[in-house]
Amino acid sequence: MTTVEPNKYVFKIEFLTKNCLLSYKGNILNYMSGLDLSCNNLTGQIPQSLGKLFAIHALNLSHNHLTGFIPVSLSNLSQVGSLDFSCNKLSGKIPLELVNLNFLEVFSVAQNNISGRIPSNGQFATFSISNYEGNPFLYGLRLEKNHTKVMDMPSASDETEGKWYEIDRASFFASFVATYCVFLLSFGVVSTSILIGEGDGFI
Repeated sequence: MTTVEPNKYVFKIEFLTKNCLLSYKGNILNYMSGLDLSCNNLTGQIPQSLGKLFAIHALNLSHNHLTGFIPVSLSNLSQVGSLDFSCNKLSGKIPLELVNLNFLEVFSVAQNNISGRIPSNGQFATFSISNYEGNPFLYGLRLEKNHTKVMDMPSASDETEGKWYEIDRASFFASFVATYCVFLLSFGVVSTSILIGEGDGFI
């Protein structure tokens, strides 16, 4: 009879995190802590209780049918490095409390119904615009020369504070002169026609 020592078994797992499907085996599994529930047709809201998984390093809920808001309680995941909520039906705003997640390297809410301003503090200042695409009512970042740049939503006051002298003066005067010339020519033609008509009446 042959006995196999427990440490002879080699376990291997695949885990989708930080937008990559990675394989792990060996002693590193003793230090891993993550939850991957992607592509499971899950419905309903994200449980507030997930915020109690304090030691978790990755949370992937992408490609499901989840609705509701992103729980503020997830800001308690102080060790998390990846949060992926992409391709769901989530709504509401991105909780500002998430900017306190100092180890967060990947954050994605692409293809949802998220609205409001994108946080620009902490790790959120490093994320690409692609992590937010597919949310038409989300604003705050734009892609410019391969870097992210903060862009404020235009306000009504911004639109009414414009001054007339901000218009290109050269274009304005050229347009004015052209219009004036056309007016004079039209006036001359009309006046000549009237005079000719009156002259014919005296014959």
